[in-house]
Amino acid sequence: MNAKPVEVIQLWTGPRSLSTSLMYSFAQRDDTEVLDEPLYAHYLRVSGAERPYRDELLTEMESDGSKVVEAIFGPCKMKYRFCKQMAKFRTPCLTDDILKGKHVILIRDPLAILPSFDDVVPATLKDLQWSSLLSMYSDLQSIGESPPVIDASDLQKDPEGVLRALCAALGMDFQHAMLKWNAGPKPEDGMWAKWWYSSVHRSTEFSPLPLHPRKPFPKALYTLLEECRPIYKMLKRHALQPQAPEAPPLPVPSNKNIFAWVGDEIVPRDDAKVSVFDSIVQGGDGVWEGLRIYKGKVFKLGEHLDRLFDSAKAMAFTNLPSRDFVKRALFSTLIINGMFDNAHVRLTLTRGMKVTSGMSPAFNLYGCTLLVVAEWKPPVYDNSGGIRLITASTRRNSPNCLDSKIHHNNLINNILAKVEGNTAGVDDAIMLDCDGFVSETNATNIFMVKKGRVLTPSVDYCLPGITRETVIELVKQEKIAMIERRISLTEFHTADEVWTTGTMGEITPVIEIDGRQIGSSRRITSRIQAAYKALTDKEGEPIPCK
Repeated sequence: MNAKPVEVIQLWTGPRSLSTSLMYSFAQRDDTEVLDEPLYAHYLRVSGAERPYRDELLTEMESDGSKVVEAIFGPCKMKYRFCKQMAKFRTPCLTDDILKGKHVILIRDPLAILPSFDDVVPATLKDLQWSSLLSMYSDLQSIGESPPVIDASDLQKDPEGVLRALCAALGMDFQHAMLKWNAGPKPEDGMWAKWWYSSVHRSTEFSPLPLHPRKPFPKALYTLLEECRPIYKMLKRHALQPQAPEAPPLPVPSNKNIFAWVGDEIVPRDDAKVSVFDSIVQGGDGVWEGLRIYKGKVFKLGEHLDRLFDSAKAMAFTNLPSRDFVKRALFSTLIINGMFDNAHVRLTLTRGMKVTSGMSPAFNLYGCTLLVVAEWKPPVYDNSGGIRLITASTRRNSPNCLDSKIHHNNLINNILAKVEGNTAGVDDAIMLDCDGFVSETNATNIFMVKKGRVLTPSVDYCLPGITRETVIELVKQEKIAMIERRISLTEFHTADEVWTTGTMGEITPVIEIDGRQIGSSRRITSRIQAAYKALTDKEGEPIPCK
């Protein structure tokens, strides 16, 4: 077979990343020649790095980088030439000719790399080569190339799937021979193999992920791990995922690329995470508010912040952020997202991180954690057609056990009722108090109309909602009789009109409770809906966007 121009594929990676296994995989193809780290001698000559085999390697291999690059792209009897390269071997004295051809970036979690690497050579940030990998990726991007990135752990989980995806990205056919090779040294091995390849020489395929770590992580490497992981995570976002499940659709697709406030900074949605030591994770220990944005204003912001800080005080939170800090975080999040109308904010204040896991607030020594999650969100119920309710068997908390006036994140009581509603195929569930009177729904306050009068349960067993209080005032302004008292379920079953109130859903007509149709008139409901809309149009604290 005559030599002809070759399609070069260069694999750029760091140490202990399964790169030799991937080289063996490509060596099994019937159309590919492989080269093991052809720039190694060049790197040793230029860097002056010491290796036990330095002199021998410099004698056996070409160390002139320009000549090596020329040879890499020289004629070949095979269609492809696969070159395994360490990222740091691309030294500043090499020309950009090295960027020709096709490239692959291979990464591996530094949590897996560091212990095994440290067994052979003491680990340093430079030797782990993350900055070199990032530089290679960025330089290829700058010339319009998007090199496929593969994560070694994905290769271990699904060798065939990742190899198929890689071959497709490189424009070549997948060959089943790539999945197996013979044990022992290989002709393509570099002369350094006896120092590094003993483990891979025992393999005949990509090793599966271990069930457990081989040994404890060296504590002395913890700081180095923290330095490496940000680059790993950045590159990991671009990794091929041939069998990743399709992400579920979002109710509002434009919420895919939003920003949230976490702690003391704004971060993209995918980075909006809290520590596993945060009280919100340890025990659902946080207080929260829901806010709505109308025409450049935050509706009832003062009232919501009053309740947030009252709930935090009732829960004996300490080291709270100031009210001004909370408002700055809220406004900053809204402005950076461009959310000035038809948006909803979930504002959460957790007790903060713990120094060790456990229930006791005595472990919370870092101060509270503030979370601001703003989303594009129209009212969550059908405020025109109405909703259907059932009565849950789960009772609303009694003040004897847990006062519902504390707006706390531990919503197990409400969630159990919502599960009943979901199972019944309705929108929400009514919750009764311990004496069998109606309290509220799992998510909202509830009102009814009978013979021209509006009634709502007293707040002994329910949250005194801010929308509830607003609606009570609107009813009075409309010169309609307004009564707060204990109300039986039968009274709701036989009501002329029923509606629910809440920040997330606003004012929502109820058309059915426990299979019973609610009266067809919405005369008063419509009046209150119109009055509420007029109020939200004109009131609220302006977002300082200029």
